[in-house]
Amino acid sequence: MTDSQNIQDPAALENRRQVLYWRLLARLFDQEEQPTLESASLAVVEDAELPTALLDPGASIDAIVQRHPELAAEFDGLMVPPAENKAGNGNGSGDENGVGGGGDDDRDRQAEVRRAALAAKVLLNVFATGRGTVTAGQLSRWQSDAGWLERAFGCEPGGLRGRAPGTGARTGGRLAGTGTGAGLPTPDLSTLIPQIGPELGAIEADLVKRMHLREVLADPKLAAQLTPSMSLIEQLLRDKNNLSGIALANAKALIRRFVDEVAEVLRTQVAKSTVGELDRSVPPKRVFRNLDLNRTIWKNLTNWSPEEERLYVDRLYYRHTVRRTTPARLIVVVDQSGSMVDSMVNCTILASIFTGLPKVDVHLIAYDTQALDLTPWVHDPFETLLRTNLGGGTDGTVAMALAQPKIAEPRNTVVVWISDFYEWRGEQLFEQMAAVHRSGAKFIPVGSVTSGGQGSVNPWFRERFKDQGTPVLSGHIRKLVHELKTFLA
Repeated sequence: MTDSQNIQDPAALENRRQVLYWRLLARLFDQEEQPTLESASLAVVEDAELPTALLDPGASIDAIVQRHPELAAEFDGLMVPPAENKAGNGNGSGDENGVGGGGDDDRDRQAEVRRAALAAKVLLNVFATGRGTVTAGQLSRWQSDAGWLERAFGCEPGGLRGRAPGTGARTGGRLAGTGTGAGLPTPDLSTLIPQIGPELGAIEADLVKRMHLREVLADPKLAAQLTPSMSLIEQLLRDKNNLSGIALANAKALIRRFVDEVAEVLRTQVAKSTVGELDRSVPPKRVFRNLDLNRTIWKNLTNWSPEEERLYVDRLYYRHTVRRTTPARLIVVVDQSGSMVDSMVNCTILASIFTGLPKVDVHLIAYDTQALDLTPWVHDPFETLLRTNLGGGTDGTVAMALAQPKIAEPRNTVVVWISDFYEWRGEQLFEQMAAVHRSGAKFIPVGSVTSGGQGSVNPWFRERFKDQGTPVLSGHIRKLVHELKTFLA
């Protein structure tokens, strides 16, 4: 049998693919090279006409794509499941990790080997992070590689980590361009075990902790290499009191960049969130400001007189409007203990956005074992975050002492309480919350306001909130946006 015939043999091609996967597993669990696997993998990659840099642990995906730009299209949508990628990815593969095919006879096994080499590279770069100190450059490279992994799953860079940018070469939540995921909807990744988003966040947090962050911030060149992330912002907020001079200035610049990026995403969600259907059984007010001029003209076009060049209007049409006549008061209480950092950042930004809405009076309170009224700075999330003190225990009764006097008109007030509800004085706090609910104020307990919807809630509180008729809201931040807009409309 010739070499070309051997390459076409299904069993031989399957063995080649398995070699790449065995090397991936070996490198994930042991940093030492396995000479046999390395040499076999090198032969497989060369036969697949792929760059040998795919086997170099020090080579980033960006570096490989820069030298071989044609590979960018193959990385996009590389791991999209068959249900979302039936149309194919341009290379004709039909393995279980990619596009669907018919039976085994329809599988393009050579393409499967090629995909295995690319997938192994992405997975190895993201999940094999080594040990020891991490530099700013290494963190930046990992964040970029994690973005390529997200692209391989058909998501925007940052999408799985809950930080999808507001701009970029993407449109409508779909991959732009002509890559393997081009034009495909974002796949449903909820069945992944474990959930990959939190895992990526945990790896990123570990890398940040392994950095000599103060030294990096003190060096403008190194600081410029940092890409803002939730993990990095958490560390900066925790350490801000120990920074000064150039290091503090660089830290503030990173925090502001992150705040601006997240705010752009949240503003879009607030703008797009629906608040239900208008009750059209109630006629609109017949006042000039509600006049629907375009509809009035359209409906009366049959009354146009060509001779007189006049339009005779026999009926006026008005818009249905929903306008709040009295300001709504929104009181946001956020647990700023160590387990709620993501929620603290998101809610601070969200509160600032609602502050900009007409006839909405927003108040913001943060607490751990002490409470802080951040209302004077609520319009500026950057300044608000700089005044937080992350960490410590949790005693919601001190926050309630600040919140209760603000409920002047219960029927016109919504209290949003964001916490995991692991409290020191749980029964006392719940009784106070129940009193707020009985007063007529809308009380919304929220277990997590993260971009990915992850979070743990004290089951004792969860059951009592459910019995009270105010079940804990948890999941994606869009849920809270919808609830607030419904009340404030």
